[in-house]
Amino acid sequence: MRWFSRKPKNRRLGREHVLDVKLRSDQVRATRMRYAAIGLGLAFATIFCFYLIWRTGEWGLNRLVYENNAFAIQEIDVQTDGVIAPDALRRWAGVKPGENLLALDLARVKRDLELVSLVRSVAVERVLPHTLRLRVTEREPLAQIYVPQVRADGGYEMNLLHVDRDGFIMSLLDPRQRGVPATGSDDVLPVLTGLNSTLLTPGRRVDSLQVRSALKLLDAFDHSPMSGLLDLRKVDVSSPEILVVTTSQNSEVTFAIQDLDRQLRRWREIYDQGLKMSKAIATLDLSVPNNIPATWTDPSALPPITPKSRNPQHTRKRNV
Repeated sequence: MRWFSRKPKNRRLGREHVLDVKLRSDQVRATRMRYAAIGLGLAFATIFCFYLIWRTGEWGLNRLVYENNAFAIQEIDVQTDGVIAPDALRRWAGVKPGENLLALDLARVKRDLELVSLVRSVAVERVLPHTLRLRVTEREPLAQIYVPQVRADGGYEMNLLHVDRDGFIMSLLDPRQRGVPATGSDDVLPVLTGLNSTLLTPGRRVDSLQVRSALKLLDAFDHSPMSGLLDLRKVDVSSPEILVVTTSQNSEVTFAIQDLDRQLRRWREIYDQGLKMSKAIATLDLSVPNNIPATWTDPSALPPITPKSRNPQHTRKRNV
């Protein structure tokens, strides 16, 4: 019967081994938690130190630079090559004396001024310690356009716009915003007709081949053999591929939109031929390559020739 009897186990030894393993596991877990707490504390302390340094630097920068009265704007130096009054440009820049020069957003000043349809480009510069310098290049009108505008009473009136040689539409300058008196030169600006008025927005460029060709013709005319003999008063761009010009002598001259210089030279040749015959051109179609159609009239029946130079107020730069 002894063979089937069980040996007694050492229950105490097994229990001690289990307790020892559990104790070691708790110690490892506690050590890991302690290291994790230390790591988190160091990370938080580092972030806090960087934040404190950043806030201290920001406070010091504001205190010593951006809020320092030593850099307050005392003068806004404006120079322009056109006719806009310096005070108007200062108002459009949106800068007031006393603002901090170093805190000023130069890109914003440049953008605000260039949003004015009369302004082509602006250079903005800080001149320490107290001066903001603005260098303005104005758009020069090359032609004028009459656009119908609805009045408050429901009727219509004609609103006058200008356009420069690049095709940018310009609002008229208020006489109170002029730096020099008006000379009446706008009266001799040629009028563009036949345009779609819905496409004409001040500050925007006209995307039309006909208009670009008309402006190119007006620019080329000033350097052509016909310059100084008469003025161009109207250019009709309503017909495709051609431009119909009315001169100061009420002559009507038709141009093709290509090869304008050659057509201007031909005009001068025909004009001189008319002088030899004591005749003046009534109509002339330069869009025809050969056998150019022309009609003649008596020069005494035409208005006197009084050509004027356009925009004399833009011929020289002025510093203000």
